[in-house]
Amino acid sequence: MVPMTRVVAQGTFDLLHPGHVHYLEDAAAHGDELHAIVARRTNVTHKPAPVLCARQRRDMVAALDAVDEAHLGDPADVFVPIERLDPDVIVLGFDQHHDEGDIADALADRGIDCRVERASGREPKHEDELLSSGDIVDRILRERGGEADANRD
Repeated sequence: MVPMTRVVAQGTFDLLHPGHVHYLEDAAAHGDELHAIVARRTNVTHKPAPVLCARQRRDMVAALDAVDEAHLGDPADVFVPIERLDPDVIVLGFDQHHDEGDIADALADRGIDCRVERASGREPKHEDELLSSGDIVDRILRERGGEADANRD
């Protein structure tokens, strides 16, 4: 029996868009089983906090055909779900801020033996297609007005 290749993709996945779908489909192509880890709001420190709550984002990611199972990240330690899932490959998003070498070193320090890959990018397919949650929020604010609510969960 040939062992299954378990792949992990991780991200915020706020306001799902075609770039997210491309990332997850690309990640799924690296193996047989794709697990997506959805970041908790408290772990999103490199950009504005997500608009949608973590459970809603997880449920949306889980509904995508490419994803076998979606998980919420650990609120205190982002490596806890990685340790539990024990993947063969972690696929980082094309534009995620993580450095592959730093991730590989952190995994090795924890005794996790897996490859770290980077997903391919995706260009817009038509003129007004948005491939960034931030760009989507900016368009909503520009076209509909209003202020962001910083007190959401």
